[in-house]
Amino acid sequence: MNEVLSTFEMAEADRLAIAGGVAGIALMENAGRAVADAVAALGVRRVLVVAGSGNNGGDGFVAARLLAVRGLDVRVAFVGDRARLKGDAALAAERWTGKTILADPAVVRDCDVTIDAIFGAGLDRDVQGLPRAMIEAINAAGVPVIAVDLPSGVNGNSGAVMGVAVKAAQTVTFFRRKPGHLLLPGRLHCGPVTVADIGIPPSVLETIKPKTFVNEPEFWGAAFPVPRPEGHKYSRGHAVVVSGGLSTTGAARLAARASLRAGAGLVTLASPTEALAVNAANSLAVMVRPVDGAAELADLLADKRRNVIVLGPGGGVGEAMRAQVMAALASGAAVVLDADALTSFADEPKQLFAAIAARPERPVVLTPHGGEFASLFNSIGQSSQVLNKFEKSHAAAKSSGAIVVLKGADTVVAAADGRASIAENAPPYLATAGAGDVLAGLIAGLLAQGMDGFAAASAAVWLHGEAAREFGPGLIAEDLTETLPAVYRRLFAALAR
Repeated sequence: MNEVLSTFEMAEADRLAIAGGVAGIALMENAGRAVADAVAALGVRRVLVVAGSGNNGGDGFVAARLLAVRGLDVRVAFVGDRARLKGDAALAAERWTGKTILADPAVVRDCDVTIDAIFGAGLDRDVQGLPRAMIEAINAAGVPVIAVDLPSGVNGNSGAVMGVAVKAAQTVTFFRRKPGHLLLPGRLHCGPVTVADIGIPPSVLETIKPKTFVNEPEFWGAAFPVPRPEGHKYSRGHAVVVSGGLSTTGAARLAARASLRAGAGLVTLASPTEALAVNAANSLAVMVRPVDGAAELADLLADKRRNVIVLGPGGGVGEAMRAQVMAALASGAAVVLDADALTSFADEPKQLFAAIAARPERPVVLTPHGGEFASLFNSIGQSSQVLNKFEKSHAAAKSSGAIVVLKGADTVVAAADGRASIAENAPPYLATAGAGDVLAGLIAGLLAQGMDGFAAASAAVWLHGEAAREFGPGLIAEDLTETLPAVYRRLFAALAR
């Protein structure tokens, strides 16, 4: 269940299920039952359901009725005009014969748990008036909140907070998660998310054909390169990492070691002559070659066995870096561009994008953080349309022709064909110097072994997060590669099952 559905796709899933013979009220009853089960598991007595006038409110009315049947003390505070209840939501409200009270912020404190059923995932305007006052009261009450589908006030497609949003202790959603469950800041409002089966047949996905996925092994595991007994180092690819000058070699060494840990059979550090001694003295399994400038880099890449190259970590910003990037893109190798390689094209991104477009047969992966993204994709940032992280990533992938890894706690990997993955496993201590260099190296190591570019970037992002979680607080970038073997052991065991 790693597919992620937009609010439009979720509405289509409902429509297809109903067209296939599943009654809409049955879907609502099942949704309300899932919420009631989550509340009953808390062992509470007094329940307040804050219900709105849409289908989300209908789910809340069902949950109220089922909890009352179980003997709990349940009240419904209705936000809005009962006359606006339509269809299945109106029927669910009619079936509720218990206490309905006027919505008032003062009533929120008089309960053991609150069910938030005000708005659904489709909210696309700022919350105002009584709904805003109720949300603020819910957050201030200090009692646990179970959100129906998505915390009210969170946009389901972007994760944006529409003025104010409920801070839930737990969220119960239906069929599949939405982007708002994964993207910040919405994810921070959800608490643990339970995905309930409400009777929508999985076969509807064959019609919807979702292109967004939770970034986890279930998504890319079938393509992951697991070492085979008959394999050898030459069958696992040869990654090249370009080093910067004497004072900035550490970043490239981090990337090179990460490529090796990720499984590349061989890794070469392409070093300026001035930095050769320091790179050689600090490298063991990673080979070091003197490479000065774009022409010598092109000569190195003429050997087709060197099938992936990383440029940017500590490489310097300017014309020399641009020339090396163009030499790499003219080769037959897969290319990972990070840090200085991206910043070097901030004033002329079209030159980079044209070179990428000229070589569609081999993947190019761009790994910007927010600042680098804003510099390289300035036209997207200046769009009159306010774009969220998800939309920005898609727009960048489409305009550049590359796989774009927009980094952060909710890293999005986007491909030009519309596919995207969203990560949720990055711990906060991953925000440390050099972590991005390690990620670039992990991507290269997987590409070297022949993994598809989009899958390789997604898998590397997941490995990156898992390694950080494995190590825990106090993490520095060097720890990531040393922790990776433990992550690999768990991953390979899971893939074998």
